[in-house]
Amino acid sequence: MIMAGGTGGHVIPALSVANILKNRNISITWLGTCQGIESELVPASGINIDYIDIEGLRSTKIMKWFKAPYILTKSFLQAVAIIRRESPDIILGLGGFASGPGGVAARIMGLPLVIHEQNSIPGITNKLLAKIATRVLTAFPNTLPRGEWVGNPVRKEICDLSPSSFIGADEPRPPRILILGGSLGAVALNKKIPLALSTIEKKYKPEIRHQSGRANFEETKQSYKNVNLKVSVEKFISNMAEAYDWADMVISRAGALTISELSAAGVGALLIPYPYAVDDHQFYNGQWLVDRDAAYMIREEDLTNSRLVSILNKWLGDPKILISMAKNAKKSSKLDAAELIADICMEAS
Repeated sequence: MIMAGGTGGHVIPALSVANILKNRNISITWLGTCQGIESELVPASGINIDYIDIEGLRSTKIMKWFKAPYILTKSFLQAVAIIRRESPDIILGLGGFASGPGGVAARIMGLPLVIHEQNSIPGITNKLLAKIATRVLTAFPNTLPRGEWVGNPVRKEICDLSPSSFIGADEPRPPRILILGGSLGAVALNKKIPLALSTIEKKYKPEIRHQSGRANFEETKQSYKNVNLKVSVEKFISNMAEAYDWADMVISRAGALTISELSAAGVGALLIPYPYAVDDHQFYNGQWLVDRDAAYMIREEDLTNSRLVSILNKWLGDPKILISMAKNAKKSSKLDAAELIADICMEAS
């Protein structure tokens, strides 16, 4: 049984592991919540999913804290009933609200529990589950006590890509910039980057592919209205392997999944971590690539137009920078993470 939910950052890596296990003829069931993205992606992948009633409990609202014991007890009992019915041999938790009640239920019922933490700064749920889990796996080193560094699972089609090798003036096409605001979009990226691109040196004329998120699609398209470049604004990019293969550089947030995909694809990046991420985990995720000369990172509050333009002009004017970052990104990746996690699940069951 796999427990993962809420956002793509939890669900997509979990699906990568699920596909490996399915290819080994292992039966998979899933525990999640009906509010999260797992309610769409998991059934679409042909995997049976059960739901429990649980939500985030971090809040400044007093009523939410009063309700917390009831919510936790109810979700725990639901998890026990589902686990008893499905009778799994092992439970694998990759984050999301369902992992807490499901993980505790698994251990009380005597089942082996393997957890995986995708971020460099662990969340509260995995900090607690790490104390009782059979095996503790991490995407980044030195994240949790007893943690085994295995990397983040990334889709095979992304792992199979070669590092970006744009060679500048000798290349018979313009440079290509991929901008990722996440599935919900990033307002700062959607507003500031088009402005900067309108003032870069005219000789570069990069092609732009910008994932805006659904909510900001029309606004982002308007932001590019006065940018005399070839621009494609998309609400959501479903084929990320093709997008990374197309790109010579990426501008994005620093979620754990994005960092792992940039590494696996082998492409240099300018990272702008989400400033309101819990425990500032996106900054620490991004630092992994920065420390390996595979990316450059700017805090959102420091993201001025002049600084952004200066970086773009420098990188586009010296393709060796992008080539070096791409190679370093690929070297920093753990391409066999999904296989490793699947192997560990088999060992622990």
